[in-house]
Amino acid sequence: MADWRLAVDIGGTFTDTVLLDADSGRVVVGKELTTPANPLEAVQTAIASVLGRAGVAATEVTAPIVHATTLVTNALVQRRAGRAALVVTTGFADTLLIRDEHRYDMYDLQIEFPDPPIPRERILELDERVNARGEVLTVAAAADLERLAAELAAAEVEAVGVCFVNSYMNDANERATGDYLAEVLGVPVCLSATVAPQIREYPRMMTTACNAAAMPVLGTYLDDLERWLAAEGFGGAVLMMLSNGGVVAAEEAARVPIRLVESGPAAGALAGTWYSQRLGEDRLLCFDMGGTTAKACLIEDFDPALTSSFEIARVYRFKKGSGYPVLVP
Repeated sequence: MADWRLAVDIGGTFTDTVLLDADSGRVVVGKELTTPANPLEAVQTAIASVLGRAGVAATEVTAPIVHATTLVTNALVQRRAGRAALVVTTGFADTLLIRDEHRYDMYDLQIEFPDPPIPRERILELDERVNARGEVLTVAAAADLERLAAELAAAEVEAVGVCFVNSYMNDANERATGDYLAEVLGVPVCLSATVAPQIREYPRMMTTACNAAAMPVLGTYLDDLERWLAAEGFGGAVLMMLSNGGVVAAEEAARVPIRLVESGPAAGALAGTWYSQRLGEDRLLCFDMGGTTAKACLIEDFDPALTSSFEIARVYRFKKGSGYPVLVP
C-alpha cells in the first residue's frame, strides 16, 4: 500500500499542492489561482486535482498534511487583516503612531510611514502598571475592565491584542485582562508576553498588533480547512510551517499567526539549504518571486542566514524602517 503525503502552499496568486508517494517516489503536483475572498476554495480544487490524477482517495492520505502560506504577510501588506483592537497601559495608546522616532530617510521632508495594523480608534487604554523589576504597582479595577469590554463589544472586534508596559517581566496583569476579555467577548485574545516576551515597547506592541490583526484571517481559514479535511476523510493532522522552518499544529498557528509571517518563503529557504548540501555548494542565493511579495535568502556554509526580527509592509520597498518591525522567534 502506498504511503501518500500531501503538502499545500497558499500564495497571493497561486495555490500549490504536492502529493507524494513516499514509497515509490511518485509525485503529482497541482496549481490553482488563489481565491483571496475564501482561500479554502482554491485549496479544495487543487487537492481534488492531485487526488484525481493520482487515483487516490482522501482516506488513503493518513500522514500529517504540511501547509505553508503567505496569508498572514499578504493580509498585513494589503491591509486586509481582521477587525482587531489593542489594549495598552494608560498613556501608551499612541505608541504605534509615534513609533521609535527613527527616520529611515533624514532628508525626506515628506516622509511617510504605514498606517498601524490597528487604527488609533481601536487602541484602548487600561489603568494598570508593572514596574521595570516586574513588581505589580496597579491592578486593573473591575469597573475599568467592564467598561473596556463594553467598548470592545460595541466596536464589534474580531480579535484583541493586549500589550502592557513591562509585561515581559511579569505578565500577571496581561493574563488577567486577557482571560477576562476572552470570556466576556468570546473572541481570540493574544498577549504580548506570549507573542513577543522581549524588552523594547514599540516592536513588542507592533508584533502584538500584527498578530491580533492576523488572527481572524488565519483562524477562520484553518477552522474551515480542518472541518473540510475531516469531512473528506483525510487522516492526518494539519501542520503549519513557521517562519523558522519548523511546524506547529493548526491550533497553535491560529493562536500566534505572526510566527507564520514568512511561512511560505521559509519553505523555499529549507529547500535551498537541501540543494546546497546536495550540490556541495556552500554559498547559494535563493530567490522567491510571488505575486504580492518577493523574498531572498542567502545560504552560507550550507546553512541559511537567520534573524530574530523582520519588517513587513514597507512604504518604500528597499528602505529599512519604513514598515512594521515584528519579532519573529
